[in-house]
Amino acid sequence: MATKEAAGFRAWLYKGWDRSSGPHAVQAHKPHKWWRVMCLTGVDYFSTLGYQPGIAALAAGMLSPIATLVLVALTLFGALPIYRRVAAESPRGEGSIAMLERLLPWWAGKLFVLVLLGFLATDFMITITLSAADATAHVTENPFAPSWLHGQEVVITLVLIAGLAAVFLKGFAEAIGVAVVLVTTYLTLNLVVVGSAVWHVITEPVKVTNWWDVLTTEHSSPWMMIALALLVFPKLALGLSGFETGVTVMPQIKGGPNDTESKPLGRIRGTKKLLTTAAVIMSVFLILSSFATTVLIPHAEFEKGGEANGRALAYLAHEYYGDAFGTVYDISTIAILWFAGASAMAGLLNVVPRYLPRYGMAPEWTRAVRPLVLVFTTIAVLVTVWFKADVDAQGGAYATGVLVLMLSASFAATLAVRRRRKRKTMYLFGVITLVFAYTTVTNIVERPEGVKIAGLFILGILIVSFMSRLRRSFELRASRVLLDPMAKKLIVEATRDGVIRVIANEPHERDSAEYTEKEMSQRSDTHIPADDPVLFLEVTLQDSSDFTTELLVTGERRYGHRVLKVTSPAVANTIAAVLLHLRDHTGALPHVYFNWTEGNPIVHLAKFFLIGDGEIAPVTREVLRRAEKDLSRRPHVHVG
Repeated sequence: MATKEAAGFRAWLYKGWDRSSGPHAVQAHKPHKWWRVMCLTGVDYFSTLGYQPGIAALAAGMLSPIATLVLVALTLFGALPIYRRVAAESPRGEGSIAMLERLLPWWAGKLFVLVLLGFLATDFMITITLSAADATAHVTENPFAPSWLHGQEVVITLVLIAGLAAVFLKGFAEAIGVAVVLVTTYLTLNLVVVGSAVWHVITEPVKVTNWWDVLTTEHSSPWMMIALALLVFPKLALGLSGFETGVTVMPQIKGGPNDTESKPLGRIRGTKKLLTTAAVIMSVFLILSSFATTVLIPHAEFEKGGEANGRALAYLAHEYYGDAFGTVYDISTIAILWFAGASAMAGLLNVVPRYLPRYGMAPEWTRAVRPLVLVFTTIAVLVTVWFKADVDAQGGAYATGVLVLMLSASFAATLAVRRRRKRKTMYLFGVITLVFAYTTVTNIVERPEGVKIAGLFILGILIVSFMSRLRRSFELRASRVLLDPMAKKLIVEATRDGVIRVIANEPHERDSAEYTEKEMSQRSDTHIPADDPVLFLEVTLQDSSDFTTELLVTGERRYGHRVLKVTSPAVANTIAAVLLHLRDHTGALPHVYFNWTEGNPIVHLAKFFLIGDGEIAPVTREVLRRAEKDLSRRPHVHVG
């Protein structure tokens, strides 16, 4: 019974994951219309209305509306065009990381990607924990909330995170369905609250006059106001969150009927509509809410302990419509803040399987959704306990992750348009990159704890990734093996009496003497029968930092010798994979012949891990031993 239950749990855990779909595949989901997916990303983006006006008021004071205008300008004329370009360049949802992956070769490129993944993990994981913690704050601050909830913030936040995980364990379609309901309800209620606030501003012009009098008294000229708004703008950067998740969930968007895997033009158009619509909606709400809350709410209420601290629009909802409506608004805000982690979870579920398993830096099961949901939920629980569900303590890390990703996206987009020789766009994107660089550096200087937290995520990813790489180094590491026509012909010629004899040769001069001497040496040292034909197998190393690859074996007659050639990231693993393929292709059992390699075995082991070379014979045998448990079917390894 226990075995059946374990098998049933395993089937549920890996449901939907096609293990035979290749090294770059991730678990597929049913695509949805772009506006539905916008709601999934919008639960993160739009939920910032719950705290953004309050943050702006604290950071900029009476300058809040002007600083918010700067934020909106950067949103519409900076972040939006940048991410529309990212969507066009990475339609599978890899984001800007994929665009930058090719900048650096070999291990440097992989390390660069891992660092960016660390910042992405910081952004997305803190989105989950911070939003849940902010939702908890709205729970405890509601006037109808029982007093015993105070002091239970960590418990409430953990319950919210567990609920989010339950939705994703149920299914991805359910997550999008929940998001559509939450976003529609939340935006409708905000329209009511912001509309009412704007009406009060219009009907009470004296409050606008008072605000302007204070502003002009504090600041001598409009130019000074703009300059100060630009200086405080980095503190408002949380209002830019949501763009990165907008492109990472691209695979969930339904494309056009003529879409192909290489040119999913319909999906790209849908993503651009998603990004533009979300940015325009959010910009309108940000401008109106910032102006209304600054004019209508006494500044003291924004301070810590004030009724508008972190919940300016909720304050107005209670103020103008009473506690009943205000509570409905609070519930809506709590729900969307709780579910804001859904867009981050969706982004993680799309991005992580596209990189770490391909690098050999995560197990293959990380391509499946449910195991990853459990892993990310565990991390979210640990982060919440560590920070005691404190929103302010996590704010620096959140902003750092958002800004670093936006900086990388703008830099990647600049390079992309440069390659396409679009000079005017390149200069525009270059300026935007400088703005994001300034914003990122300023944020890091003011809140260095954000980099420290991101550093912990990066360190964790690096340690786990390299441990996984070491653990998986003895896998076959071949997605599949293909033989060209000449290779097939040579293999048939070399097969005799159910045996194929293969000499592993490290190519040097590749002249007649090299092959003749190698064959004579192996026949003498390892006693290959004189009349048995042999095949030479030559592996040429490519980027050894790659892990899984497709092997194309080509055949060649060279000075009367039969030679199979293949290029790959690792010699021993490739030899093992080719031998097993020869066995399956012909039904004959391969025998492979090596010479011992001189040198320190520790150095050889390091060379194997780093550059795919080293002592080939024992590693090939170990790879074969792990891949084929049946001794009668395992290729034989001979060393002379």
